Amino acid sequence: MAVANRLNRVVALIYRLPAAWRTPLLSRLFGSQVKLAGTARVRVHEMTRSQATLSIANRRSVQNHIKGVHAAAMALLAESATGFLVGMNMPDNKLLLIKSLKVDYLKRVVGGLTAVASLTPEQIAAMTQQDRGEVLVAVTVTDDSGQQPIACEMLWAWISKKP
Repeated sequence: MAVANRLNRVVALIYRLPAAWRTPLLSRLFGSQVKLAGTARVRVHEMTRSQATLSIANRRSVQNHIKGVHAAAMALLAESATGFLVGMNMPDNKLLLIKSLKVDYLKRVVGGLTAVASLTPEQIAAMTQQDRGEVLVAVTVTDDSGQQPIACEMLWAWISKKP
């Protein structure tokens, strides 16, 4: 059963607006709450309860010494996609925390990056039904050439906010 929380209610309101407004508004919403993502200009393209698509452009402010997207910016993108997606499904009475983040750097990045995170119905049900738990969120990060420069594992945990 889907749970309504503050985040998915705001996202639902944004999805009622014209399609051209969605990415800028979703990105501004996300950047206002996750300051580093706002500074890096992470863009939110799609946000549903089961999938999130975010991107980061290869701009000077996020580049490394070889003019590719910096390793920290790559990790930020993957963590942002998974965290925003888990946040869409987490009841307001639970606290969401990243438990572990594993990133393997496989190849040099060509251009910008796009991250697609997804959750299964079983994972979503666990978040709404259990007072505490954890979920390993699937995320695929591809560059502008269509290759996967990194492989990621993002483990998110939650606990009840009740004392």
